[in-house]
Amino acid sequence: MALPAASVQLYSLAKEFSADMPGSLDKLAAIGLRNVEAFNFVGRPVEIRAALDASGLASPTGHAPLLSDELWTPDGAIPTPAPEVVFEAAATVGMTTVIDPFVAPERWLTADGVADIAERLNRAADTAATFGLTVGYHNHAQEFVADFDGQSAYERFVALTDERVALELDLFWAMTGGQDVPALVRALGDRLVAVHVKDGIVPAANPWAPGAESFGSDTLDQRHPGTGEVPLAEALRAGSGIRHAVLEYDNAPGDVFADIAAGYAFLRDGGFVA
Repeated sequence: MALPAASVQLYSLAKEFSADMPGSLDKLAAIGLRNVEAFNFVGRPVEIRAALDASGLASPTGHAPLLSDELWTPDGAIPTPAPEVVFEAAATVGMTTVIDPFVAPERWLTADGVADIAERLNRAADTAATFGLTVGYHNHAQEFVADFDGQSAYERFVALTDERVALELDLFWAMTGGQDVPALVRALGDRLVAVHVKDGIVPAANPWAPGAESFGSDTLDQRHPGTGEVPLAEALRAGSGIRHAVLEYDNAPGDVFADIAAGYAFLRDGGFVA
């Protein structure tokens, strides 16, 4: 199996990217990265593509809402454009896969809700194909709350989605959802094309379980990859078709560029990326 390429989710440096897009991308390139995962790109695809080209970077994957009226983030909601608008912007940026990053917790609590999510993403895959793109889904921890006959909502979702639908597993959030992360990576097989490489102290309780206290990203105790509780090395070795190892900090512990550099060093020096 070919090693995945290193990348970084630009949500990690949302403030820095908004303040200085070219400078931020130049800093990522200087670290040694050649790929990023774009976020909130639909309103400015031409600008982002020009900045990527100038820095020698590419964004093969990107996050955009495909299944919700609004994209929730711990720091505010982003309105959802029509899928065709998303895919046209993604093609302009140069992506190959558009990944929905969040579906509200309550939609994962019933079998009908999970079936609806899967059906919508299957339809989105049809539309994306007309733009030469594929679609995917990125988990948090709400997908692991409900259980249907011994099958988690996430497992049910995977079973109901078309093989064309790619999976991006956030290793930190899967562990927060109580998963044996390396075992889940193995079980997903070649459907798993990307992982979010994220570490830290895993919350004691699933923050998206019914009745849980609300939280923001600033409450997370995140640390450099390889220094927290998530078995990142074992999980990365367990993959059979991972093409993108995407660094991400929801709450960077220090200077975000130094933190990204530490994450890239973990991937590079551990032999986890090409």
